[in-house]
Amino acid sequence: MKGSLMQEAVLITGSSSGIGMETALFLAKRGFRVYASMRDTSRSKPLRDAARERDVSLSILSLDLTENKTIQQAIEQIRCESGGLFALINNAGIQVRGFFEDIAEEEMRTVFETNLFGTFAVTRAVLPLMRKARKGRILFMGSLGGRIATMGSSAYCITKFALEGFAEALYQEMLPLGIHVSIVEPGVVRTDLFGRNRTFAKRALDPGSPYARWLRSLESLTDEWVASRTMQPGAVARVVCRALESKRPRLRYVLGPMAKSLVLGKRYLPMDFMDRLYAKGLWQKVESQGLAEKNDRGIPNG
Repeated sequence: MKGSLMQEAVLITGSSSGIGMETALFLAKRGFRVYASMRDTSRSKPLRDAARERDVSLSILSLDLTENKTIQQAIEQIRCESGGLFALINNAGIQVRGFFEDIAEEEMRTVFETNLFGTFAVTRAVLPLMRKARKGRILFMGSLGGRIATMGSSAYCITKFALEGFAEALYQEMLPLGIHVSIVEPGVVRTDLFGRNRTFAKRALDPGSPYARWLRSLESLTDEWVASRTMQPGAVARVVCRALESKRPRLRYVLGPMAKSLVLGKRYLPMDFMDRLYAKGLWQKVESQGLAEKNDRGIPNG
């Protein structure tokens, strides 16, 4: 890595697994002074073990995006140990899957508190350090779901769409201060978000829900899509590193062939046409998946 960035401090939220963990390891290997944060440090063993295997050192911090006290404590520790902070990577996020009517208000608020207001809080906390240094990088982990929404993921997509607007506004505000803002937008990545961290609204799979059968088909399709995708967290980590090391980082980084194709389609095709095409195609797949599952169980068609 460039000598001028050697041992620059980087804070990463949501580092216990997936993209956050891989990014922490990758940046530590590149010579950054990495502070890998997570809500529950009892889940840090996989990260510690991986750091030992790759022969890298990093610091693990307790940081809960919904608890401002932990944010302030983490930033103060970084300030005392490193004298400042070069980069913040806003990676932490949660989801609750289900059709909108099945998602209770408190479930929706929980997603917003972490994905949006928690991200606002930690970003606000680091800005004084970066303004003082007249330099810094703020990266948001967005998603294809922040550019093109998908049914069954309304809570997640809404917050990712909001991050797009936040990143764009902050990018403009930080321009004269030497602070660069970027948002990374990967397509489907094989992470625990589609595994042990896949969370459903309480009512989402209830047989009494009018949407339950569609959601089951959609989840089956999702499993197939994830299994067929080759993009791993390491690919995202490399793009994050590129944004940190670039003299002129871009505002947006889109990753993955499917994501790039859909974003280009939405850019160049008439908006109404693209929206109808995507929705119709998705519904056809959901209905076909549900029919196939019925046939697999020996249930007659019709």
